[in-house]
Amino acid sequence: MAFRRPVAGTRLERVNALRGHVIQPGDAEYDHARRVWNGSIDRYPAYVVRCASVADVQAAVRFARERDLAIAVRGGGHNVAGTGTCDGGLVIDLSPMKGARVDPGTDHVTAEPGLVWHDLDVETQAYGLAVPGGIVSTTGIAGFTLGGGIGWLHRPYGLTIDNLLAADVVTATGDLVRTTAHEHTDLLWALRGGGGNFGIVTTFEYRAHRVGPELMAGSIAYRADDLVRVVRGYREIMAAAPDELTLFLVFRQPVVTVLGCYAGPLDEGSRLLAPLRDLAEPIADLLRPRPYVEFQSMLDASWVEGYGNYWKAEYVSAVPDADLLAAHLCEITSPLSDFKLVPLGGVAGRVPAEATAFAHRRAPYVLNINARWALPGDAEPHVAWARRLWEAVRPYSAGGVYVNFMGEEGPDRVRAAYGDRHYERLVAVKRVYDPDNAFRLNQNILPK
Repeated sequence: MAFRRPVAGTRLERVNALRGHVIQPGDAEYDHARRVWNGSIDRYPAYVVRCASVADVQAAVRFARERDLAIAVRGGGHNVAGTGTCDGGLVIDLSPMKGARVDPGTDHVTAEPGLVWHDLDVETQAYGLAVPGGIVSTTGIAGFTLGGGIGWLHRPYGLTIDNLLAADVVTATGDLVRTTAHEHTDLLWALRGGGGNFGIVTTFEYRAHRVGPELMAGSIAYRADDLVRVVRGYREIMAAAPDELTLFLVFRQPVVTVLGCYAGPLDEGSRLLAPLRDLAEPIADLLRPRPYVEFQSMLDASWVEGYGNYWKAEYVSAVPDADLLAAHLCEITSPLSDFKLVPLGGVAGRVPAEATAFAHRRAPYVLNINARWALPGDAEPHVAWARRLWEAVRPYSAGGVYVNFMGEEGPDRVRAAYGDRHYERLVAVKRVYDPDNAFRLNQNILPK
């Protein structure tokens, strides 16, 4: 439905036809519709527009602009900063838009922004394909892609943005723009890592890769007492790892876990993963051949919605000192909290920095600190632990932060996420497509 200005004291009236529908305070669905994955975020929008089509998105943008309403855009709602909702504004909820089409002849995939990675993986794996995607299968494809796309397949096949070929975008004027390698190329460059600053993507076109149907994947866990040995061995394995091998190192009381996959022949994966069993005595060994879709959802149960979350992150130039990591593992304040080292490099590390808005290509790792606690509960001890760990690893910083791991950290950290040169180029694109900063509920690029 399209909208007309509401009369003071009445509910929003709608005319014409939206394929989706509008939810307002007082509606039975409102309390559910206003919430996002991070349970710490508690905001009350004036309208939630559940869009079922591009025309719905255009109508919602125009309605909000005419009335000077803040615009929040939600795909999967997984963003830790909670930018998929707002107080007093309009939420454009893309979750009903779940179309996907796979062309096995070209290995191209067209996807709508309401999909989460599990949805898309099921479609692509029917053809033995995968788009490099998320770590958790319940994450929405839209925000994840626009922030860069670090996951299980970025080392063999590049970041998600390196596989983004084209996009349809609703701009701040409500117009629909097609961006490809040949048209609106500045916009495509900015979408590849610049977040939701430039418009609302209503269609993503990706390049997919041959993956599976099975790959060597899973996790192996050790006692926290063996942390020093595990960290030393992990550092050596990743220093010699081929592109096809991606292993995360995860610290959560009372264990240290290595998890990841080998995107290649099963026998070669088995050979390369075997040394993990010699780092220390495993207390759980879940490394085995398994379907890609199964592996991609292994962590889902640990990352369900509704908990308090506070994250910090930093690109680091090396694996930090094991004693430092052990000390902060002992200080974890919640059994739900963890921190992890994610290896970069591989194909993602060889893409020229200027090719996309994702600037930090040469950093070997990103450290992600996840403070997480049950609600209701006092956030302060968990936030303080995350900040202490972040400060302790700052001497290892390679500069900057991965935008998808950021909370609300202010404009200086947003600039650091891109570096000065990339940030100024993003500002120039922002001036063209959103000069009034209508799309500001994000890791915001100011049009200045």
